[in-house]
Amino acid sequence: MANKTSKATLEIVEYVKAQPKDTYSVDEVAEHFNKTPASIYTIKKTHRLSDLLRTEKCGQKGNAIISGDQGSLKGGKTMAPTQAQTKALLEECEQYGIDATNVKYFWHKSDRISMMVVAQNRPSYEAIREEHLAEMKKYAPKYPKIARKKVTDGHLLVIDPADVHIGKLAVKSETGYEYNMEIATQMVIEGVDGILAKASGFPVEKIVLVIGNDIMHTDTPQRKTTAGTPQDTDGMWHQNFIAARKLYVMLIERLMQYADVDVVFNPSNHDYMSGFMLADSVSSWFNKSKNVNFDCDIIHRKYYQYGQNMIVTTHGDGAKFGDMPLLMASENPQMWADTRHRYAYVHHLHHKQKHTFLAGKDFPGINLEVLRSPSASDGWHHRNGYTGAPQAIEGFIHHPTGGRVASLAHIF
Repeated sequence: MANKTSKATLEIVEYVKAQPKDTYSVDEVAEHFNKTPASIYTIKKTHRLSDLLRTEKCGQKGNAIISGDQGSLKGGKTMAPTQAQTKALLEECEQYGIDATNVKYFWHKSDRISMMVVAQNRPSYEAIREEHLAEMKKYAPKYPKIARKKVTDGHLLVIDPADVHIGKLAVKSETGYEYNMEIATQMVIEGVDGILAKASGFPVEKIVLVIGNDIMHTDTPQRKTTAGTPQDTDGMWHQNFIAARKLYVMLIERLMQYADVDVVFNPSNHDYMSGFMLADSVSSWFNKSKNVNFDCDIIHRKYYQYGQNMIVTTHGDGAKFGDMPLLMASENPQMWADTRHRYAYVHHLHHKQKHTFLAGKDFPGINLEVLRSPSASDGWHHRNGYTGAPQAIEGFIHHPTGGRVASLAHIF
């Protein structure tokens, strides 16, 4: 068998040497002898036929970086990726968390050829995202515009389900608490309904729904936060994402029956990536609604003005609390100048804190409030003594000239 193979190999070598230089490619010789391209490529390397036998097909020479040809560009010309290759590249980069705009080369492999392609004219992330969202928005459900009667002496209702951590797992035998994906979503629904009931005595003309703030417990398929901290989890990452999306859609559909809704997104440390994608997804869902508006930019502090109220929402894992007054005044000086009542709603800590900063005698500068969370302590928090804070969802009533007139809490 060995002699027979050797004879066949010798026949191939003699055949190639008998032809003018660069007459045939590996694929063409393989087809002629009914062999695989891999076997011909091995013969090429073993018998030093590189100068006689091309790796690429005729007409493609100089258009690609070919494996085995010393990793150099042929003829100084490169091959731009096809549309199908670009799509595959972007899908792979998204799956493995690679920035596609930083990819300079990639390998294209098929049954016939293996080549390195220069990723020319790579689309930016922004262009990819806009194209993706535009496609999604075509299928957004249509919501008929809700006509509102003019509200006399209207108020703003801020509803802020903070640090929900969908996907978090707490087991009663370990922590004294029970918390999972289903409990998390049900508590938010119950809590928002409780805030709406408590706000029923006020003529509400506008609702601000604050989303984000660790709505998702993890940010990777490995059940870790954005920074890589392992977590006790319930459900798969995709199940948690779908549950969070359905929850937000349900809440917004419910709130828009009371008043027009402005949705404000705060990025956060547990789900910096997936939380942003979730907000993007929900905003596309309501793209055709005239009664819902979204502020889903990735910026960490979001500003909202209602009459003489300046409201900033932020997750709370970054800037120091003591820096907030100066940040508010410097980042949005016009809103600071146009308002008298200024508030910062902060999250992340899961328990109530209040800070009042004075800008002058008997004149409130800003009021900073850290919101409670409905989520329970998991094993790590319970072991370290971070437990006992009331589980709650909170809301606030603002008058356009009188400032905040009520703080509402639905405590579980």
